[in-house]
Amino acid sequence: DICDHLLAAEQKTYYNTLLALRGFCSLHTHDDQQALQDFQKVIEHDSPHPNSCIKALCGRGLLRISGGSHYLTALDYITACQLKLEETIFTIKSYVPWNQRGLLLKVLQEEGQKMLQKKRYLGVRSACGQKKKGLCRFLTGREDAPGVYQLASLLMELDASDEASQILRADALYQLGCVEEAHKLLLLALSRSPQRSPILARLALLQLKKGFMYDGNQLLKKVIRIGDTSCLLPIMDIFKDEDRKMMKTHCHFRALTILKEKQKDADIKEAIAYLSFAIIASGGYAEDCLLIRAQCYGHLGQKKTAIFDFNTILKEDPRNVQALSGRGFIYLALKQQKEAVQDLISALKVEAGEVIQAILSLKHEAQGLITQWLLQHGRTALTELVATKDLSKEETLRDLLMIAKALIKICKDSQYHIFYTDVLIANGRYEEALDHLREAFSHSLPDDFARARLAVLQLKKRNVPVAAHSFSILAKRDERELVFLLNFLDAKQQQHLSQVAAQEGNVLIKEHCYEKALGYYTLAVLTSKDNPRYLRQRAACLTHLKKYDEALKDTEKVIQMHGRNSLKTRTEDHCSKGHLLLSVAEEEAAVQQYIEALQLDESIALCSIIDGPGSETLTKTFHKIAQYHFEMQHHEEAWKITDYGLKIDKNTELKKLKTRLKREASSCSIH
Repeated sequence: DICDHLLAAEQKTYYNTLLALRGFCSLHTHDDQQALQDFQKVIEHDSPHPNSCIKALCGRGLLRISGGSHYLTALDYITACQLKLEETIFTIKSYVPWNQRGLLLKVLQEEGQKMLQKKRYLGVRSACGQKKKGLCRFLTGREDAPGVYQLASLLMELDASDEASQILRADALYQLGCVEEAHKLLLLALSRSPQRSPILARLALLQLKKGFMYDGNQLLKKVIRIGDTSCLLPIMDIFKDEDRKMMKTHCHFRALTILKEKQKDADIKEAIAYLSFAIIASGGYAEDCLLIRAQCYGHLGQKKTAIFDFNTILKEDPRNVQALSGRGFIYLALKQQKEAVQDLISALKVEAGEVIQAILSLKHEAQGLITQWLLQHGRTALTELVATKDLSKEETLRDLLMIAKALIKICKDSQYHIFYTDVLIANGRYEEALDHLREAFSHSLPDDFARARLAVLQLKKRNVPVAAHSFSILAKRDERELVFLLNFLDAKQQQHLSQVAAQEGNVLIKEHCYEKALGYYTLAVLTSKDNPRYLRQRAACLTHLKKYDEALKDTEKVIQMHGRNSLKTRTEDHCSKGHLLLSVAEEEAAVQQYIEALQLDESIALCSIIDGPGSETLTKTFHKIAQYHFEMQHHEEAWKITDYGLKIDKNTELKKLKTRLKREASSCSIH
């Protein structure tokens, strides 16, 4: 009321002072709108009074805190300090309520730090700096450090023991080029808090800047021992570019020195800390440091952390060979086959020589595992490619050739040379494939798998009998491998090969060379896509070798393909299956097969039975199975088996059983 009365007087004595006082009165009574109007009038007055303006700036700054405009609050207090620091201190102590002073100091510290870190609210400046009246002048980039220094001086006057204010003032001095003053201030702060990482890190930089490498390094070691390497993150935004570069270079060199001299876990951890400093100093991305740190993490068993560093590099440079191969090796250690193979193939595409050397530097066990994974991936892709006859995928073929070339450089085992040969054949480079086979196997080709590749190439030159011989050997050793190779042949070549193989098998059967014949028959079956004639021939050969289970599988395949076959053929097939079932003691199943044959054509079935196993032997089996069903009181089934058994031979025991069945069934009809 007093202020209102004086302001209403005709004589405008102390007008600005009264407005400022009324503004604070309104502020204390929570009339923020009236307070802001009064402060604004003082600040925008054509003939501003300095002390009144300082009060108005401080008051407006407080109001802006409640409005969330912290940056503008800082600007108001910086402007007030530049006008008169002592008056600003007096105003805060006299007019700012005690319960608001702590928040004010915190806001000013944070905003001052942001100004030095160049994290400004650019939108605020454009909005509020359109019209500049009186003292409403905003700082430009070059004025930030002097303004923040004034702000920090104010904060220290208010609380000389506050560490954040001391650090803020030291940072402002550093940006102003007053390195010695900043150093002294930090030493004073350190004397009160000897283990504070933010102070130690700043002192380390200043020592390095002054050329005191040993002292700077000792300070960095203290930060490492404390374990707070993240304290460098906000500091790096304050450091000048040349100083950050110097810090990065020093820390990188220290890490390399440690790793070169020592390899204990503790030493590697120290090197990681230095590398982390270097990465932070470079702005968060330093390819050389990230690569080394990832390898260090891998050595310590922190594999997921290592992958994170490799990912950081690959995000910036997806074709980085060292990062791709390094991440691939980590996946190898984690037994993540798909990811490891994918990374290493990507790396091979960029720089195969470098990746091969990296693989060769691994332990023998790791080398063996990664080459097997690459081979497995390559074989799977190639098998799919040749099985679908889709050899138009040039990129896939190029990738497979690249993998194959890498494998034969890493390991000399025959399987890798064979894979390389397969890829060359798939590419249609037959002469090159032949030359590689001869060179890799010293012209002798002792390996059955290598001979089979030669057979493929011989077929291209129409040398079918020689090719059939090599394939027949592979058929006995690895049927799946033979199926893979046959995909390289066209339909005409396979048809010719099946005919030659069957003929050779027949010759060998007559000479009782059943093992050799089996290989040829298998080749005939595979090249003819399970032709029933060749399946029967192979089943017969298997029977001679007493491999009844395998013979039975072939016979079952034949029966499943019964369609337009003659009655004679179908009858004989069921008899053959029955005979084989007897050989494996599946008597009841055998009986059912013979019954089915008798139902198809009795005369043909009886002829087949005479050839084997013979009527007398078979009727004994029929009697045994029929007797079992009789005892189980399955009278209808027993009658059926007995009836068909008597068609084969008038066996006395079967006749007796039939009589007993009639007697048992006297009260009901089972016929």
